[in-house]
Amino acid sequence: MDRRPGDSSNARLWRASAWAAAAGVLLTPLMLRAPWTVADYVTAAALLGCVGVMVELAVRASGDLAYRAGAAVAVAAGALLTVVNGAVGFLGSEDNPANLIFLAVLGIAAAGSVLAGFRPGGMAGAMFATAAAQVLAGAGALAAGLGSPGLDGVGEVVLGTCLFSAMWLASAGLFRRAADRISATPE
Repeated sequence: MDRRPGDSSNARLWRASAWAAAAGVLLTPLMLRAPWTVADYVTAAALLGCVGVMVELAVRASGDLAYRAGAAVAVAAGALLTVVNGAVGFLGSEDNPANLIFLAVLGIAAAGSVLAGFRPGGMAGAMFATAAAQVLAGAGALAAGLGSPGLDGVGEVVLGTCLFSAMWLASAGLFRRAADRISATPE
C-alpha cells in the first residue's frame, strides 16, 4: 500500500489547490485590512511556505494515507506551536524569553524525523519523543513558575501542553499505523 504518487492530473490538481489555499490564507489579513506590517506578511509567507514544502515532501515520501495524515498532524502541530509562541506566547506574552524552550520541542521533532530517515516506524518514535518533550517543557515551565501569574496562566500552560502533546501523540499513532501496514504488505 506504499504507492509513490505519480504525476497524475489529480495529484497536480490537489497540489495546486493546496498552494492556492495557502495563498488565500496569506491574503486574508490584507482583505480584512488587518494592521499587518510587511514583516508580518513575510513571516506568514515563510511559515506557510515551510508548511507547504513539508506537506509536499510527506506526499512524495509515501502513498500511505496514515503516513500522510501523521505528517499533516505533525506539520500542523509544529506550525501552530510556532504561531502561538510568536503571536501570543505559550508562557505569558510573546516577549517572554522562556518561550524559547518550545524551540527545543520543534528541534526534537525535526532531528528525530531526520534520524528516522522519514520511515514510518522511526517517525512514530520521533513524534512520541516530541510529545514527551512537550510535556517536559510544559511541566518544567510550571515548576519554574514561568507561566503567566495566577490560575489562568497555569491553566493556559496545562491546556496548551495537553493540546500539543495530543497532536504529537496522534501523529505518532498514525505513523505507527503506517509502519504496521507497510510491514504487513507482502513484497
